[in-house]
Amino acid sequence: MLMKGDNMIKEYTQLDKIEGPLIILSGVENVSYDEIVEIRTKSGVKHGKVVQLYKDKAIVQVFEPTSGLSVKDVSVKFTGNPLTISLSKDILGRVFNGIGEPIDGGGNVFGGVKRDVNGRPMNPVAREYPRNFIQTGISAIDCLTTLIRGQKLPVFSGNGLPHNELAAQIVKQAKISDEENGEFAIVFAAMGLKHDDAQFFLKSFEESGVLQRVVMFLNLADDPVVERIITPRCALTAAEYLAFEENMHILVIMTDMTSYCEALREISSAKEEVPGRKGYPGYLYSDLASLYERAGMMKTSKGSITQIPILTMPNDDITNPIPDLTGYITEGQIVLSRDIYQRNVYPPINILPSLSRLAKDGIGEGYTREDHPGLANQIFAAYSKVQEVKALSQVIGEDELSDIDKKYLQFGKAFEYEFLNQSFDENRSMEETLDLGWKVLSILPESELDRIDSKLIEKYYRRG
Repeated sequence: MLMKGDNMIKEYTQLDKIEGPLIILSGVENVSYDEIVEIRTKSGVKHGKVVQLYKDKAIVQVFEPTSGLSVKDVSVKFTGNPLTISLSKDILGRVFNGIGEPIDGGGNVFGGVKRDVNGRPMNPVAREYPRNFIQTGISAIDCLTTLIRGQKLPVFSGNGLPHNELAAQIVKQAKISDEENGEFAIVFAAMGLKHDDAQFFLKSFEESGVLQRVVMFLNLADDPVVERIITPRCALTAAEYLAFEENMHILVIMTDMTSYCEALREISSAKEEVPGRKGYPGYLYSDLASLYERAGMMKTSKGSITQIPILTMPNDDITNPIPDLTGYITEGQIVLSRDIYQRNVYPPINILPSLSRLAKDGIGEGYTREDHPGLANQIFAAYSKVQEVKALSQVIGEDELSDIDKKYLQFGKAFEYEFLNQSFDENRSMEETLDLGWKVLSILPESELDRIDSKLIEKYYRRG
């Protein structure tokens, strides 16, 4: 053990054990949880953070690979500080790795402030209730699961479904009202991303010219698993700085939360913690909440943080702990359907299990258009009826259906192929989306429209 200077900074020269991404050492003093650690080896310096303390033992997560690390030829120094990242408005247009280090060749961020990536809980009393909407240019989201500024609205997807394309399209097209749009930016956090997917995102953002208002944090599939735990925290810290200190409106997109949760499970297993459902740690709920609850608006700031976490449901199982717990914490969900995707519809959003719990307070007259709430309710009701008619037609045959049931089938087909379906580069305004909704709804007779005010039917229904 070495002692340096007047501050008695100790260096520990022997480890007890190396277990995957964790190192364990004993005899430590004055060490705190989440403290950053420097690990000096013959090949260079590695970094880690304290994740567990028990009496005089400390367990440290190492950010870099631990292969080649010896329990003897090493010195460990506790810095006394949590992990911080440098922030200024110049981070817009930059690309960082999972622990906030620049990887775009643009050099370090200077002249800004340093912030602890673990963030500070937002005081519930200081929160502002979300009202205004964010337009994504995607009809199924804008009309039926409207994204409200300050909301947490996850996307539930599955392996092989186009959630990456949907995320890229939202980044390219998302906007707020024209007078505020200059203060709108996107923070994009990717966890466990394959190299070709990372290139797809970078190329999409560059070609569409939006990269200058995007901050990217990329943790690739071959990066250390521990880095995956830090990535969303770095991204949300950057978002908090831009929103609450630079008064910007920030949309945070985090993909894929399943990779994050699997990294958490792997590290929990290495720490020999008692597993919960499907092997995930028992604190998965509170850990996810510590990320999701960093969204919102504050009375003391003009800025806002809106979150779209994207997760792939293992085996398309919506009862899996990851989507299950995410659904408890967030305000709704957008569910992608494999069945709709197989019918060549993009984006394959299944509107029936999808909802936005805050939409009711941010749509309608003064926000979008007077007919929006009634139109959305009527489309949900009509599409639900379509599923009943489809089930009936499989029993008695389509020819035996009543005329009104055949109209519902016609509506269902038009809804999927004209309203839901749009190309990757198609950016629809709210007006276009609502008009398209009336176009497909006008396939049904007026007598079937029982969720909309008669004055609105008179104004918007397309006869003939």
